[in-house]
Order: sequence, then structure tokens, then C-alpha cells
Amino acid sequence: MENVRPGGPNILITGTPGTGKSTLGAELAQRCSLHYINVGELAKQEQLYDGFDQEYQCPVLSEEQVVDEMENQMTDGGNVVDYHGCDFFPERWFDIIFVLRTDNTVLYNRLEHRGYSGKKLEDNVQCEIFQTILEEARNGYKPELVHELPSNTPEEMEDNLDKIEAWIQQWKAAH
Repeated sequence: MENVRPGGPNILITGTPGTGKSTLGAELAQRCSLHYINVGELAKQEQLYDGFDQEYQCPVLSEEQVVDEMENQMTDGGNVVDYHGCDFFPERWFDIIFVLRTDNTVLYNRLEHRGYSGKKLEDNVQCEIFQTILEEARNGYKPELVHELPSNTPEEMEDNLDKIEAWIQQWKAAH
């Protein structure tokens, strides 16, 4: 039985840091009158952490607390969720998942521009090279839910917005 979501579909936008998830997610939510959830921002706002990672110099997300915090909102639907991981979200939450992919040189430059360096920069570029997030999505969700999108240029971003917007219209017509 398919989930009935009065607020519309739930969409996950995931990918390596620097692939354009936040830009795409925020713009998509605004265009389609959906609620945008940046999981990193939500965690910061609500202090949903299990500690601090000294090596990467960043807080460690409490996946359990994040799921608890988001549960009611996800049940109602109409959400665009943005996060660089996806294996801890319940499969029942999402109607479709988009994994953004970016060429290594483009990604390297974007992350360097953000101030990433050393191990953090190398690990994130390697994550993209080895398709870590794409594999995580494919292993954690039904294959028909997972879609890979290129995210290198403003033109590709616009094309992705148009494609997802068309998908949302189809979803709404079918539900």
C-alpha cells in the first residue's frame, strides 16, 4: 500500500558535500511550495549531536535524534530533504531520491572555495570518485526510487529543477 501524503511527495536530495544539494533543494521547495529541510541546519538548530569529531573538526550527527525530530513532518509529506548521507532515513519516508553527482575537478574547486583542505577535502573528493553516496542510496532504497543527476553547471541545475518539478506534477496528478 502506497503512503498517502496530504502535503505532497517527500523528496530526498543527497550527494557528496559540494554537489549542489542545498541550492537545488531550497530552489525546488520554493518553486513547488514544499517545505525545505536542510538536515545539517536542523541538527545545528536543535543540537542533534552525539559528540565532536576531532579529525574532521565537526560535530557528529545523532541520526536517531534527527529521525525522531523529523518523523511527524515526514508523515504529512510535502518535504524536500537535503543531506549528504541517506542510509539512516526510513525508506517509507521518501517517494523519490535524487543523488547529485559532480565531476571531481569541479567538486575539488567548490570544496576548496568553501575552505575544505587536507584530509577533509581528499576524503570528500574520494567519496565522489567511488560513488559512495550513490551506492548508499542504491543499497538502502528500492532501485526505482533512486535517480542520479549531474550537477556541474548552472544549466544542469536548471535542467534538474525542471525534471524534478515535472516529476512532482506527475506525482500530484497520480495521487
